[in-house]
Amino acid sequence: MTRTTLCFSYLFLIFGLTACGASDKATEAPAAQDDGRIDLLVRGDFIVTMNASQDIIEDGAIAIDDGVILAVGPAADIESRYEAREVLDGGRRVVMPGLVNGHSHAAMTLLRGVADDLALMDWLQNYIFPAEVEFVDAEFVRIGTELACWEMIRGGTTTFVDMYYYPDTIAEVVERCGMRALVSATVIDQRSPDAESADDSLAKGNGFIERWLDRNPRITPIFGPHANYTLNAEQLVATRAAAMKYGVPISIHVSESPFELQYAQDTYGTTSILMYESIGFFDGPTIAAHVVWPTEEEIPILAERKVGVIHNPTSNMKIASGIAPITDMLAAGVRVGLGTDGAASNNDLDMWEEMRLAALLQKVDRMDPEALPATEVLSMATSGGATAIGLGDSIGSLEPGKRADLIQVGFKDVHHIPTYDVISHLVYVSDEQDVASVVVDGRVLMKEREMLTIDTQRVAAEATALAARIQAALAERNE
Repeated sequence: MTRTTLCFSYLFLIFGLTACGASDKATEAPAAQDDGRIDLLVRGDFIVTMNASQDIIEDGAIAIDDGVILAVGPAADIESRYEAREVLDGGRRVVMPGLVNGHSHAAMTLLRGVADDLALMDWLQNYIFPAEVEFVDAEFVRIGTELACWEMIRGGTTTFVDMYYYPDTIAEVVERCGMRALVSATVIDQRSPDAESADDSLAKGNGFIERWLDRNPRITPIFGPHANYTLNAEQLVATRAAAMKYGVPISIHVSESPFELQYAQDTYGTTSILMYESIGFFDGPTIAAHVVWPTEEEIPILAERKVGVIHNPTSNMKIASGIAPITDMLAAGVRVGLGTDGAASNNDLDMWEEMRLAALLQKVDRMDPEALPATEVLSMATSGGATAIGLGDSIGSLEPGKRADLIQVGFKDVHHIPTYDVISHLVYVSDEQDVASVVVDGRVLMKEREMLTIDTQRVAAEATALAARIQAALAERNE
């Protein structure tokens, strides 16, 4: 994996950068507009492509038309060949692929902070599950998902994998706000906000898949069986069969906690991942959230079966689930991405924080400062994350022919002065407040920090009012 080091001149510390060895080549899609007129041109002092050769282009630009990247290269070259209807200025900006949040429960933004500092099963069984049955309905999910999309867009996330209730409502919010998402129909063997049992939730999930399978190319409807401790083997097999019928992936919590390890041993006589393998669960595309406790025997199975593992460092730390062996999985060829989990167990949807913690956790766990370097963890949040969720052919890197999902990150804040290595700063310095503009499928969703697709005042007012009702109900219940 190559890495471009960026050198600063002392006279140009306020983003007066000179790239040492940065790429100056232009790449373009096989078929560009004949007349050179395009929808959008995005400039950047640096284009961090995250392509296979990790090219970084100094003073670059990206030509976009009809949602597709047509060309990537030096700005002078791109601008000489294309005339854009809209241009995003790149002064003191780094352009990079949008962040991929591989595991979330978006609507749980409305339960942010409702129950903290608890063990996973205590948190789930005594607080979250009861609160969801009492308060979650389609309106809750609409408001909570809008709030989450606002937070994610603001922080540079362009794609997310969601698992929650009322998936039609989630998909409708995603459709309106312009993001890209894999939306799960949750399958769980207990009364939930939108179903009475596993059979009921699976049947309703089938309907959801049928309604959304070909409706919007930005939205992929999938199944979300919760875990092997909330579904039995027969129910898990039935869910996989349904996913195979429709040709869609599955997102599921896997090997998340010591409780799950013990439950799998007591119930199935083996470990979680070996249990899934024994029932053919990995025969189709699988996005496995957490995977904190895989054994040496199980890691090669994840690689062979092309399971996409989603690392959630903040949530894993907060609930004390453990430290996932990410370096071991990457070394074995496992596809690994990053996720935030829900805001009730994180407590935010900040992918920059996930990048930093992912790197630092591996270093201190291995007592090796070279473990999980910045370039690798940035890949986990972009190109590697896209591959882990099955979208690596269409998003995750800035290359001609791929969908135009990208962000501009401002490097003008004091914490970017000076900058010697742009990749290092993206991982160890940048945060969600640095994101300036966000583009998904060629559409600008945020421009110079202004949200363009979400009525933030309305969402804030609705979320505040709903939270007040929840707080009053909880207070009354606890009297």
